[in-house]
Amino acid sequence: MSHSLTLSESSSPRVGRGRLQLLLILAVVIGPMLLASAMYHWRFWVPEGRSYHGELIGGALSRADLGLPVLEESRWQLLVTAPGECAADCQQLVYLARQIHIGLGREAARGAHALATGSTPEDFAAQLAREYPQLQRFTLAADRYPAERGQAAQLWIVDPHGNLVLRYDADANGKQVLTDLRLLLKLSNIG
Repeated sequence: MSHSLTLSESSSPRVGRGRLQLLLILAVVIGPMLLASAMYHWRFWVPEGRSYHGELIGGALSRADLGLPVLEESRWQLLVTAPGECAADCQQLVYLARQIHIGLGREAARGAHALATGSTPEDFAAQLAREYPQLQRFTLAADRYPAERGQAAQLWIVDPHGNLVLRYDADANGKQVLTDLRLLLKLSNIG
């Protein structure tokens, strides 16, 4: 009996140490996932800094949510929207989108620029046909355009799948938009 008592006494520390090792392994693997989930859910220890300049669009919004068709092509897009008439601020954003597209240099083939508006003044439509041959144009249905986006002209960066990524107001800084788009192209394997 003393022999079996000694045997069980010597195996007990091994079992205890094995359980401790298993718990430590689980804590190392599962702990960071639980911490990250808690940080996301309760918004603590989230850094305030960011590397983009526009408004980051979350919630998987797409071109279809703006009332626009989803395109088959797989390029990044600078999309100018104006639910009403394409007035001076809209026209400035169309010019800015083209300049940003040109500013991409050798990456320009991965991008495109487009205009979606409720209506376009006749003189500006003629100018678009003459000076903006690569500009894609769409009619924006005001009843499908989200009311919370307002009536002001806006510039959007749209990924190749048609998802809205970043949004800028009419007073957007072209260099900042170009920096954001270059970063997206650098990080992206699509488009």
